[in-house]
Amino acid sequence: MTLFFQQKSIFIILAIFFSAASSFAETPNEGVLECSVMRPISQGFLTHHVLGGKIDMDLEGKTVEQFIKRLDPSKIYLLESDVAEIRTNLRGIFKNFGEDCSGIDKSQALLNKRFDEAVAFVKQSLGDGFKFDETTEIMIDPNMRKFSKDKKEAEAQMMKFIQFQISNYLASEMKLPEAKKQLIHRYELNAKRQKETKHDELYTLFLDSFATALDAHSSYMSKDMLEEFEIQMRLSLEGIGAALTWEDGYTTVESLIPGGSAEREGELQPKDKIISVAQGEGVFEQVIDMPLRDVVKLIRGKKGTPVRLTVLRQGPKETSRHIIALKRDKINLQDEAAKLLFTNQKVGDKTYKIAILDLPSFYGDLTRKTRSCYDDVKKLLAQVKEQKADGLIFDVSKNGGGLLTEAVRIGGLFLASGNVVATQASNTKLEILADEDEKIQYAGPMVILTSRLSASASEIVAGALQDYKRAVIVGADHTFGKGSVQAMMNLPADLGAIKVTTGMFFVPGGESTQYRGVPADVTLPSVFSTKDIGEVSLDNSLPPRSIKNFVSPEANPEGKAFTPVSSELVSKLQSASKKRIDKNTDFTKIKQEIEDMEKRKGVIKLSDSLKKQKEEKKDPKLAKSKKNRHQSDEDYLKSPQVKEAVSVVTDMLTLK
Repeated sequence: MTLFFQQKSIFIILAIFFSAASSFAETPNEGVLECSVMRPISQGFLTHHVLGGKIDMDLEGKTVEQFIKRLDPSKIYLLESDVAEIRTNLRGIFKNFGEDCSGIDKSQALLNKRFDEAVAFVKQSLGDGFKFDETTEIMIDPNMRKFSKDKKEAEAQMMKFIQFQISNYLASEMKLPEAKKQLIHRYELNAKRQKETKHDELYTLFLDSFATALDAHSSYMSKDMLEEFEIQMRLSLEGIGAALTWEDGYTTVESLIPGGSAEREGELQPKDKIISVAQGEGVFEQVIDMPLRDVVKLIRGKKGTPVRLTVLRQGPKETSRHIIALKRDKINLQDEAAKLLFTNQKVGDKTYKIAILDLPSFYGDLTRKTRSCYDDVKKLLAQVKEQKADGLIFDVSKNGGGLLTEAVRIGGLFLASGNVVATQASNTKLEILADEDEKIQYAGPMVILTSRLSASASEIVAGALQDYKRAVIVGADHTFGKGSVQAMMNLPADLGAIKVTTGMFFVPGGESTQYRGVPADVTLPSVFSTKDIGEVSLDNSLPPRSIKNFVSPEANPEGKAFTPVSSELVSKLQSASKKRIDKNTDFTKIKQEIEDMEKRKGVIKLSDSLKKQKEEKKDPKLAKSKKNRHQSDEDYLKSPQVKEAVSVVTDMLTLK
């Protein structure tokens, strides 16, 4: 078995044979998900899931709610009465699961009816008397809306969506008559796709709903979805360089892949919601409620070809809309590998040299035949010694993960030797991964800079070094908080695969990073410290667990390998940092932005959005200044988080 991280997930790739293989053998149409095989597949999830267990009323209820969310993610088609009817039809679904799927099938007819009514309403609304109303305000976050009580309320909500969708076309400089034509065609196409939904596609939705009812990272992949996943894995180093996820009807940017086109351009940002895609200078195709795999097909293309995205972005005062042009390209790790910078900090009459090592991901490959982040970091730490730096900042604030093996080896560069991380599946023996190299590459004062975007491998290194009192964690209140292990398991009869959460990982102190992440010793305000970034924001996120402490004394033999960070020092660092932050105008602005974003969360006012786009079009310099473009080294060193981290590591040298 090979264990590795990819972005914010850990996957174990393996093949299994289900004990109920005979059930799959009875499938008349290979590769087609039928009602008869849904029970053994669901049992496969339960058998391998970290929590084990059985189907009960709580799991049934969560499954039904996830299924309803997939049927109408935007909450613009179904009425409250429809939702109640679906819940009734699915009550007790698991009693005869695999024999009677009529409750699932009935939702199809109900949804077909509502889609037809929506098409009729859109055609009527976009008739000759239609007027675009830019004063329209709409809540784009469906989690903050309810299903409509009746048709009158549903039509009022649908009208807001029509205005919003028309504004998306107008924002791309399309004339109103063509925008109306395009939108009617989109609704007709959606209704046609809905009516053509096959039973196996509906069953796929239900099984995936069952998986995510278990936890946020388990899922079911049909044959077609598995093929698409494998293509993405093979082509992972080409495209726009963004990890995408599907949230409540929106294709959302989960993270930017270091070295990719999106990261180099700096215009696309984590949590951006992609609402339309255009090939080059072609017409935008709206993708709200479109399955993720279909959106990925639109975005993916040949190297060197252009693609344009319209995204929604939550800002401090409003949810704004941006059109972003990108060129599909190959990820260049050469340009985005670990890098080292030096800066000076003067305290009194003395000047301290501070090294800053920025690691964007735990890159490399399992064969160690290509470039390794461990080798790169080791060489850079040798330069830290040569330059006689007084302190070190290890920046993983934008690091979404990578190879577990590299994380363990890099953690070992700062320890003599010993345990770094442990993994444990349900009712199985703890597996501990340790650093076996007794050499310490750097033993001086050290700060690890984190954010809510720091995930997986980043959390393991930060958590381990915090537990060994080797480093001070400076950054967001906590890191992302994903501490679970997933396994990909191929199914018989060409029925795709299941991805199931099989275990948790733990840092040496015995705590899992699940949900809680790695808490900062010194907390800095950050625009990423919002409620919708982190494991805590996901449906059915697993609760954290803890095990017995497995800290290794040999990590710091007799306390001579490095000076451990004391609780007294941390208190002093916190106090000194708070005083600086309270006086810092940059941090004051960030805190105000976070507060404003939470107040205006999910609301878009069409007039504000269109006005901003017109202003940016007239003044390109204004547009460029508002985009989070790739930072120069000079700008990076001037960022408030880095400057404060420099001050904290300097305090470690001066505070007694």
